[in-house]
Amino acid sequence: MTKKDGFSAQELFDTVHGIAYNDFIILPGFIDFNPEDVELESRLTRNIMLKRPIVSSPMDTVTESKMAITLALLGGIGIIHYNNTMEEQVEEVRKVKRFENGFIMDPVVLSPDHTIHDIDIIKEQYGFSGIPITENGSLYSPLVGIVTNRDVDFEPDRGKTVREVMTTDLLTAHEGITLSEANDILKNSKKGKLPIVNDEGMLVALMSRNDLLTNREYPCASKDARKQLMVGAAISTKDESRERLHELVKAGVNVVVIDSAQGNSVYQVEMIKYIKKTYPELDVMAGNVVAEEQCENLIRAGADSLRIGMGPGSICTTQTTMAVGRAQATAIYRCAKYSRKYEVPVVADGGIANMGHLAKAISIGASAAMMGSMLAGTEEAPGEYFYENGIRLKRYRGMASLEALEKGGSKRYFSEDAKILVAQGVSGAVVDKGSLLDYLPYLIQGLKHSFQDMGAKSVDILHQKLYSNELRFEMRSMSAQIEGGVHDMHSYKEPKYT
Repeated sequence: MTKKDGFSAQELFDTVHGIAYNDFIILPGFIDFNPEDVELESRLTRNIMLKRPIVSSPMDTVTESKMAITLALLGGIGIIHYNNTMEEQVEEVRKVKRFENGFIMDPVVLSPDHTIHDIDIIKEQYGFSGIPITENGSLYSPLVGIVTNRDVDFEPDRGKTVREVMTTDLLTAHEGITLSEANDILKNSKKGKLPIVNDEGMLVALMSRNDLLTNREYPCASKDARKQLMVGAAISTKDESRERLHELVKAGVNVVVIDSAQGNSVYQVEMIKYIKKTYPELDVMAGNVVAEEQCENLIRAGADSLRIGMGPGSICTTQTTMAVGRAQATAIYRCAKYSRKYEVPVVADGGIANMGHLAKAISIGASAAMMGSMLAGTEEAPGEYFYENGIRLKRYRGMASLEALEKGGSKRYFSEDAKILVAQGVSGAVVDKGSLLDYLPYLIQGLKHSFQDMGAKSVDILHQKLYSNELRFEMRSMSAQIEGGVHDMHSYKEPKYT
């Protein structure tokens, strides 16, 4: 049998040198399918599948509810940061869970004595104003009316009570109706909302016409068993996070990420064990780790997923400052290969600067990629745009930058009570990337083309090729890296996205 060209991943990474994404390239495979035939469904944790292997980093300049909502609609998932109060983080999770549902089991409800001004506040906070009205302003109270935009848009007196403007001629459905039947009622009516009531006429749930449109527009949306958008949240290993965790679970969080720069600690092991004992149905992503021994400890404790990376992020200086970490490609390959034996997926976190890095991370064993700088410049990231030298930018900072540490990010670095804060990251800015609704489909389409070039029709097939040594690699010299990029041009126009 003719020896295969190139090298297996094991041969590539069986070296004394740490390897980064730019240090290697993947040799092409055989193409017998179109890019549109590629399936990118992959596991985030033992129990959670994503249609798109994209996760947003729990950073305060990357992920709040707007990012998490949009990412979930497009098939990924957002992890809400914890550089805030418990109440603020929980509210961000609730915004995601309320955004789109089949049956909305915890709708916002008002009483007849509330005012139009109260509706204005809800619309500003949540983006909707179709609100059911019950006798005492709570769920499981007799339904007496509903208020929509048509009832209040042109009313000059915002202090007027809901009782004076609400619609009382109601279309309702009875508790026990199937989702399909309720959808048919909304489709055939001209109503925007469908209250669900029980035998006593008490409100028990709500459906929205907007959700039907969203279902049609975003068929790959990441949803849980209740048809709500999926969302994750970060917590620390501190004792205060146990109360935070309790409130996050009540709000419906789907996965928690224990956010530690170095996850191989007794504190994280204890937190994992506490979560799995107290909330056995809740999936836990542990980390960050970069070595097999670290993976072993966290998997033994009960981790459902591992976050891989220590120091490769664009705003992270851990490897330089602390002299600890690992080259990211080596870390992913080693950890993914080890964790695969226990059916625990790994998420590549940090160092992804372009579409090629995303493809490489998955090709060497990652089931999904967590990104910060790649998403920080989008409209959905927190913060406002500003101009510098005529370029539209958005602020982006590492959670170990002095700015973030002073606000609360020190919980991640076991330095919350330290008198002197040592920065392991920087603050800066990233270029405007426009809306995630345009940017992410571009990345996904590029990823599908990369899979086609590698000859793999799905993430599972790609990983099978990786571990059977069918997928072949080669190291790249510095000259090869230069040759593989734009060179010898007098001038050129960069593409909008890379």
